[in-house]
Amino acid sequence: MPRYLAQLSVLWVGSVSVRLPRDYVVYSFSRKHVPKYRANPGDVVVFETIDALGGQVVDEMTPLESIDWGKVNPATGPLYVEEAKPGDTLVVEVESIRVADRAVIVVVPGFGALHDKKFSATARVMEVKGGKLIFRGVEVELRPMIGVIGVAPEEGEYPTGTSGYHGGNMDVALITQGSRVYLPVFVEGALLAIGDLHAVQADGELCVAAAEVSGEVTVKLSLIKGKRPTYPVVEHGDRFSIVAFGKDLDEAAYRASEEAVAVLMRSLGLPFEEAYMLASLVVDLRINQVVDPMKGVRAEIPKKYAKLEHFLHPAP
Repeated sequence: MPRYLAQLSVLWVGSVSVRLPRDYVVYSFSRKHVPKYRANPGDVVVFETIDALGGQVVDEMTPLESIDWGKVNPATGPLYVEEAKPGDTLVVEVESIRVADRAVIVVVPGFGALHDKKFSATARVMEVKGGKLIFRGVEVELRPMIGVIGVAPEEGEYPTGTSGYHGGNMDVALITQGSRVYLPVFVEGALLAIGDLHAVQADGELCVAAAEVSGEVTVKLSLIKGKRPTYPVVEHGDRFSIVAFGKDLDEAAYRASEEAVAVLMRSLGLPFEEAYMLASLVVDLRINQVVDPMKGVRAEIPKKYAKLEHFLHPAP
C-alpha cells in the first residue's frame, strides 16, 4: 500500500472475495437501486460484465435499427461497500481485466465526432487473439480498460451512458490494470457499479464506440475516511488525473483546469496567479471522449507536483 494512503486514515482490512454475475446489472446510477451484494474494505471483488451493446450485436449482419438503445451500457452492480459513508472516498484498485475473444464496434448515423456526415449504420466484429485486436487484417495492441465505473449520486438518477461527479461513463483510457480510481462517496455503501469494458480505446472514442467487449474485472476496495475529491481521480503510473465533464469540451476543459490549479495551490502553497502559470507548464489536458451526452476531459498532474492528499478535502 502506498505510504500516502496510510497517512489518510484508510480502511483496508478483511479479505473475503465477492463475485458479481454479469446478469446483475443497472442502467443508471441512483441511490434507489437496492444492492444484492456487499463487500468490506480490503475485499477483492470480481465484476463479470457484458459488452456495452448488451450482447445485442450477434454478428455483422445484425440490423442496428433493431437494437434496444435503452439497454446499452449495462453496469454490473450495485455493490454495497460496508463502512462507506457520504464524504468518504472509495478507492478501487484495478488488479486485472480479462476480456473475451470477440469484440464489437459500431457506427451509427447522427452519432460520434463526425455526426454530420452521411454514412451507413455498420457493425464490425473483431477477434481478440494473442494480445492483439484484429480489425480487417490490422493488428492493434490490446489495452483493456474500464469505460463505466461509478457510485450513486447524492440525488437524482444518472444513466450509465453519461458521466458526472459520481463517475459513470468516463471512458478514460488510463483505467487499466494497475490503476486506482478515487470516487467520492455520496450515499451509504457507495453503490459501486462497473461495466463497458473496451479491449482497446483511443482518447476521444471518436466514432461513438470502442472495441466493446464482455469480460471480468478484479478490483480491490478500500476507503479513505472523511475526505473526498471534487471529481473522480485516476492514479496511473507517475501521475494523477482529474476526470472532469461538461456539456461541451470547453466546459469540461474549464472544470479540469480549475481543479488542477486548485490542487497546485494546495500542494505548493502558491497564489492563484502562480499556480495558473505552473499549470500551463506541467499539467496536460487530455480528451477522454467527445461522443457522450457529457464530454470528458482530464487534467494530468505528475506526482512530482502533488500528492493524493491535495486532491481530497472534507465534504461540505
